[in-house]
Amino acid sequence: MLLLGIDIGTSSVKVSIIDAVSQKVITSVQYPDEESPIIVLRPGWAEQSPDIWWEQVQRAIELCNKTGKYKPNDVSAIGIAYQMHGLVLVDDNQKVLRNSIIWCDSRAVEIGDNAFKAIGEERCLSYLLNSPGNFTASKLAWVKQNEPAIYNQINKVMLPGDFISMRLTGEITTSVSALSEGVFFDFKNNRLSKDIVNYFGFDEQLFPEVKPVFSAHGYLLPSIAQKLKLKTGIPVTYKSGDQPNNALSLNVLNPGEVAATAGTSGVIYGVSDQLAYDPQSRVNTFAHVNYTEQQKRLGILLCINGAGSLYRWTKNTFGSTENYLQMNNKAKDAPMGSDGLRVLPFGNGAERMLNNKIVGAHFHNIDLNIHTQAHLLRAVQEGIAFAFRYGLDIMRENGMKPTVIRAGKNNLFLSELFTETFVNITGVPVELYKNDGSAGAALGAGIGAQIFSSPAQAFEHMHPVQLVEPSTKHLEPVYHEWKALLEKQLENE
Repeated sequence: MLLLGIDIGTSSVKVSIIDAVSQKVITSVQYPDEESPIIVLRPGWAEQSPDIWWEQVQRAIELCNKTGKYKPNDVSAIGIAYQMHGLVLVDDNQKVLRNSIIWCDSRAVEIGDNAFKAIGEERCLSYLLNSPGNFTASKLAWVKQNEPAIYNQINKVMLPGDFISMRLTGEITTSVSALSEGVFFDFKNNRLSKDIVNYFGFDEQLFPEVKPVFSAHGYLLPSIAQKLKLKTGIPVTYKSGDQPNNALSLNVLNPGEVAATAGTSGVIYGVSDQLAYDPQSRVNTFAHVNYTEQQKRLGILLCINGAGSLYRWTKNTFGSTENYLQMNNKAKDAPMGSDGLRVLPFGNGAERMLNNKIVGAHFHNIDLNIHTQAHLLRAVQEGIAFAFRYGLDIMRENGMKPTVIRAGKNNLFLSELFTETFVNITGVPVELYKNDGSAGAALGAGIGAQIFSSPAQAFEHMHPVQLVEPSTKHLEPVYHEWKALLEKQLENE
């Protein structure tokens, strides 16, 4: 019995086929090979085409099939993970009305801030667990204000995973987890937020039917099944934002468990059983994949927009002839602290943990007589790790105090230097696993289809491949110098 997982990333789409019995990956394909572009029509804006996501999904599944490592007819369920907070709009014919306004787009910050004040800060935090900030609700309000002709054609508002599920099945559904990540959900009343709907003047009919994350969200259409060489009627039994899905893929489901990722963005994601919130909404609380009204499971999310995105920019600008492994090795040639070179990694839109300020990326203290490419590469990795520490301290203020963090051994965690810097500056051991978002989505599909008797059974074969513990290397003075530079920059914004 096989499970198919789809991960809609910002850079590419990845598809994995999992054997449900062994939970092992049979094959995995990433498409396209080059990173998908982000459409930037104005500074601070970020869009992508949902129809291109769909083309990439189909191509990735076709490439998986061509490996010949499995029989496509043996696939029994489909799971979807997706980049969070993106706004997808379709009309009565399920035609996309405009490009998706994606997670790192900053155009709606002021709209969200005004809603926060008008609805009432305490009420927003108590009921929504967040400020409307720059989330999907505020992006929809931006469309309503600035593109009324498009807004008036909307039949349904979706997140990216809802859209891919719609293309597969023809059905449109959502979940409490998805509504909460868009800041559409009232946790106290367990329903679509009247405060948000009434303040922005949204029609409740725009929102899809709400189903549990682990449930049948639709069944594969005959035309799509034929094209993808899959069985007609396969259910889509799991849909989740990428960070809750990353946590699921690391078996982070219970209060006190914490996951991290350092891909395009950097994230620490901890599970709580409390309807908790940060008074400044610098870290955000959403319904986790296993949230129910009876058993609260909340994901406390710290996001740093400029993590892997900064490392990619550094490669393209200063190291285009080298691969990431070569860059990681070269960074080790510079000493700890990079001889005073400091990097603020905040060049990818408004940063929530910095109160939605657009700080930009900054390189400080460059000495033309001292600093080499190795210094630059190390300073970038140190700067990203320091940003994680800065955000983790905010999480600690709010009661999230991890004793161990689970992460996939991929992206920046492939760098021995970055991993050691992360562990030493946070003071928290990291367990590294062989994990992947599309594989996690496939296992989620198995849970949703009740192929596994429990989530625990889905991860019974999962074990860490490495444990990295803090060493005696003393980075605190370097971090506090970096923090002082950041705080000075924030004063200037």
